[in-house]
Amino acid sequence: MRMIVTGGGTGGHLFPGIAVAEAMLERFPDGEVLFVSTDRAIDNKALRGRPFRTGSISCQPLKGKSLRAAAKSLFRLPFSIWQALKLVRDFRPELVLGVGGYVTGPVVLAARLLGVKTCIHEQNSIPGMANRMLGKIVDRIYISIPGSEKFFPQSKVVLTGNPVRAELLGRQENFRSTGEKFRLLVLGGSQGAHRVNELVVGALCQGLAGKEIEVFHQTGAQDEEWVRKAYAEAGISATVSGFITEMAKAYARADLVVSRAGATTLAELAALGKPAILIPYPYAADDHQSTNARFLADGGAALVFAEKELDEARLAEALASLRGSREQLAKMAEKMKGYARPEATAAIVEESLQLLKAA
Repeated sequence: MRMIVTGGGTGGHLFPGIAVAEAMLERFPDGEVLFVSTDRAIDNKALRGRPFRTGSISCQPLKGKSLRAAAKSLFRLPFSIWQALKLVRDFRPELVLGVGGYVTGPVVLAARLLGVKTCIHEQNSIPGMANRMLGKIVDRIYISIPGSEKFFPQSKVVLTGNPVRAELLGRQENFRSTGEKFRLLVLGGSQGAHRVNELVVGALCQGLAGKEIEVFHQTGAQDEEWVRKAYAEAGISATVSGFITEMAKAYARADLVVSRAGATTLAELAALGKPAILIPYPYAADDHQSTNARFLADGGAALVFAEKELDEARLAEALASLRGSREQLAKMAEKMKGYARPEATAAIVEESLQLLKAA
């Protein structure tokens, strides 16, 4: 088995691909997987030490960019496709799986031109531009959230759910203390979120300072220093990190998670049964994070606040209310578990193997 997985630029694109790549190698120990990503730091950090080969191609995003930046990206596109063609020819995969991000386009297109079987996985409720275009030419389309099939040719779509990293599913010990401390995990995404950091720090330092609370806060590199200083000055017990590497432990310790609403984070919350306050990123393509979040909020698994309507006082009120109601947190956790699809990774592996058998 020789397979290329391609995607990157954010943890939300990388981690589902990592889950499938590792599952495929577990199924075929003598096989080989090449993970093609961008050359951004987040990609390099997430892929370091994994049991597969890695590579990258030079390309830039199109959507959401200025006219000048988009023109520059289009000018580079033929070179990106040439790089991808060379990479696919050299590796000779039987299958290529795209998991999202602008790097996916050239690699999946190159594979299709060379006659290799191709699949894509869409994490979000509203597909990104690359996957919408690729959906017309690939052999299979795996989706995470019911409703997103309407954007693709129906005959190609399989509802699988969103793969969750094996290290999260395999580490569900209860790290929580037996004391009365309320443990809060804050996630702005793999690169942090400045406004989420401001809101949470303001809410905790003004509204809950001095309470029995412990915070684990992933800030992104730019905000790490000032967030750590603010908690220290307010006397709040906090572990602050630009990027959390031991996510299994961080999730297991949390009574409540405050987070953006990227699809991969939501899949992890569901798999681990973690109640959440969600603050969707307002500038996500097609506002897909708001749609993602509503899917969980409608079922009672999470509270959702639009960023423009949220201030520190309102967030402090919501945190204080949940902190004081273990019963409500337990109900939200149970609802969250109902959205879990722990079989997602295995489903993608099996569907992909069936595709190859049918060839």
